[in-house]
Formats: sequence, C-alpha cells, structure tokens
Amino acid sequence: MSGYDEATYGDAIAEIYDAWYASLDAEAAVALLAELAGLGPALELGIGSGRVALPLVRRGIEVHGIEASEAMVAKLRAKPDGDGIPVTIGDFADVAVEGAFSLVYIPFNTLFCLLTQEDQLRCFENVAAVLANDGVFVVEAFVPDLSRFDREQRLAVEGYEPDGIRIEASKHDRMNQRVESRHVVITEDRIKFYPLQIRYAYPSEVDLMARIAGLRLRQRWGGWRREDFTAASMSHVSLYERAR
Repeated sequence: MSGYDEATYGDAIAEIYDAWYASLDAEAAVALLAELAGLGPALELGIGSGRVALPLVRRGIEVHGIEASEAMVAKLRAKPDGDGIPVTIGDFADVAVEGAFSLVYIPFNTLFCLLTQEDQLRCFENVAAVLANDGVFVVEAFVPDLSRFDREQRLAVEGYEPDGIRIEASKHDRMNQRVESRHVVITEDRIKFYPLQIRYAYPSEVDLMARIAGLRLRQRWGGWRREDFTAASMSHVSLYERAR
C-alpha cells in the first residue's frame, strides 16, 4: 500500500461509508455520549461523515471534530446541520484544537487507525491536555481475536452488493500488531479496492497508554448499551478520566 497515510482510508471509502456501516449501533452510542457530555462541549476524533456527531448536535450539544480526510468532511458538510460543526483537518493524534472539553470520544475502532504505539500514546497525551477536569475520554474498540487469521492471512466474504460481492483480504503482522486489508468489491464490469491499515491493541495496553498520559479507567462496558464486559466480549467501551 504505497503512499498510504492518515487520509487514505477516508478518502477511498467516503462515497459508501454510511451504506456499508449502517448496522453500527450509532443510536446507542449517541444516547450514552449525550449523557456523558453534560453541558459540553464535546470533541470527536475522526469525525468522518458525522454519523455520531450530527445526532449529538441535534440534542443541543456543541460538537467539534478532527478528521484527516477532506472527502469524509465533504460528506458531513452535505448533510443537514453538517455545515455548523467546527472541524479541524489533520491527524487526530495531534488533537490540534484549543479549549477544554467535557467529552472527548473516538468510536468504531478509529483509535486503531493510528499505526504505531507511539501515535496512539501521543493521542492519549494530547487528549489529556484538552480534557476538562471532570471530563471523560470515551474509547470504543474491538477486542483483538487472532483466531480470525490462518497463517497470518484472512479471506472472507463480507457481503453481497446489489450487482456483485464484497470481500475482505487481510495480512496480519503479529510482531507489530498490524493488519493491512483490502476490501474488494467485485462486479461484472469492475473490481474496486478500498485499503485499510490498523494497529490493534488489547484493552490492557489501552489502559496503560491512558495511565502514562495521566488518565485512569473509570468504567468499561462490553458495548454502548452498558453490557457487562466479560472474557467473551468482542468489543469494549472504555471511559477514562483524569487521575486524581
């Protein structure tokens, strides 16, 4: 994936992102985040097309965003109320915004789009710098399951498109906790690739990065509906606050 950078995934997938990921539990995420935001303001890292931010704005919460992909921000701007959200274009690891936020959140595995441990830790440190004294940083991410890979590879049918099929082809780098994927749409007249790279982390490592940044775990659930987090949980919603 030569030339892959922080904007590549969003630029490639912006046209179909909302349709592909319509099943993500945005409604439950919005309900919980609205409760945690209090009087606001809130900051979303990797705001994308605004699937979470816009419903929060409609609940009366002031939301700011950071996003590397201008194509994704264009999708946000094209939606009702989307032109009123302040968005900083750039790498969200930098958290290059001013002010104090009662809520900073990063849903739908987006933390893992930062491709090194150093970048992920830098994100936590920069969040800590803009988090209000009584604020909360919410991270939602999958729990890694290495059994998905056979000989460090994965090939799976993700879905059937109206005129073709969608396939995921992935390569796993166990040493660096990296996965390079191509989501491939095959139709009768074309093949189109949507690239993605991630660097996954287990919940314990995420907690350690938070601790190094001066934050501590307040609460962890197995999902946006406050499900218990157990050994069988496939994802986690973790709340971090300033270490007192």
